[in-house]
Amino acid sequence: MAVVLDAWPVMQFMQGRESLERRMSELLEGSEAVMSWINVGEVYYSTRRRWGSPLADRVLPRLLGNVTAEIPTASRVIEAATLKSEYRMSYADAFAAATAVAHDAELWTGDPELLIADSPWRWRDLRVEL
Repeated sequence: MAVVLDAWPVMQFMQGRESLERRMSELLEGSEAVMSWINVGEVYYSTRRRWGSPLADRVLPRLLGNVTAEIPTASRVIEAATLKSEYRMSYADAFAAATAVAHDAELWTGDPELLIADSPWRWRDLRVEL
């Protein structure tokens, strides 16, 4: 079973939320984690801005060792743009949502922009998993 991650859970771990990392490991057992490269880039730039390039450069290979990162296709870009036009969210969040739709997978997040009732993507609010 595949699950899609946006940047939110990764950044929570980066901020020292160790309980989330432990819980994510438990939750991910038996699942494949997928991320859009757009969201991987979001983790990289957020880490670099907050803690500097040495840490960002160490985090990137560690992240890529734990998720399948997908380069968005032209159709995924259009799907993300369509979702962005219909819902109030960042462009990067639209890629997380579009990736979840494409995989018919649950999007794991804690970002309120993605926790939308009756959205075309399924989601799991990780804020309640802590």
